[in-house]
Amino acid sequence: MQLLDIATYFTSESDVSRVAKGRLDEADLSRLYAYPPRPRRPWIRANFVASIDGAVTADGVSAGLGTPADQAVFGVLRSLTDAVLVGAGTVRAENYGGVSLPDDTRRARVDRGLDELPPVVVVTASAELDPDARVFTDTTVTPIVVTTAAASADKKKALSDAGARIVEAGETTVTTGDLLGALDGLGLHRVLCEGGPGLFGQLIADDAVDDVCLTVSPLLVAGSAGRISHSASGAVRRMTRAHVVADDDGTLLTRWVKHRTEH
Repeated sequence: MQLLDIATYFTSESDVSRVAKGRLDEADLSRLYAYPPRPRRPWIRANFVASIDGAVTADGVSAGLGTPADQAVFGVLRSLTDAVLVGAGTVRAENYGGVSLPDDTRRARVDRGLDELPPVVVVTASAELDPDARVFTDTTVTPIVVTTAAASADKKKALSDAGARIVEAGETTVTTGDLLGALDGLGLHRVLCEGGPGLFGQLIADDAVDDVCLTVSPLLVAGSAGRISHSASGAVRRMTRAHVVADDDGTLLTRWVKHRTEH
């Protein structure tokens, strides 16, 4: 992978000078994708992959669009975050398990003051999740389920018995304000949203997205695949390009940050 351009007015000059001019290694990528230092509230970063023609899935799952470069950045993004945030539909569709990172990455996280592994935070107003799903059975870190007071007590107990931490946020729906409050209360400020389109669309509509990492996979897909976000109504949010990274296979990895006048 090579850096094509960088917005130096967003990334400090010292960080730019420490990024390789040729091939990028994991340390370079960690600098390019670093969160703001010591965020005082949840900083919501979204990470998605899409085809050239805008498809969010190939053969029904986002993994069908993956490339080695995308996987490398995916791992770096997870290594930098306090929590991986996902909607219940994505947990079901992608068969989510807990986050797994190499031992050296875990040690590096601890050196940066983070826990060894970030938890997966699942948002579901109804608590309609299978207690036998991988997110509960294939994880080292306790998963967190953000749900509502109105969700079935039996379902919440079943998820708790499966090892989840249940956090009630809201009466009948989990609003963006409820979600951000729950994340803040848990001390989770570096947040990586990995989907799905409904949750991402809600966060966009409520102007809660700070940072978007979008991989453009060198594929044309066609068909009826959806897009990376959807919501009941449109919401135009201006973003600023932070950087563009390219791989030899045609993959483009872009990062976009909320326009600074909107902070």
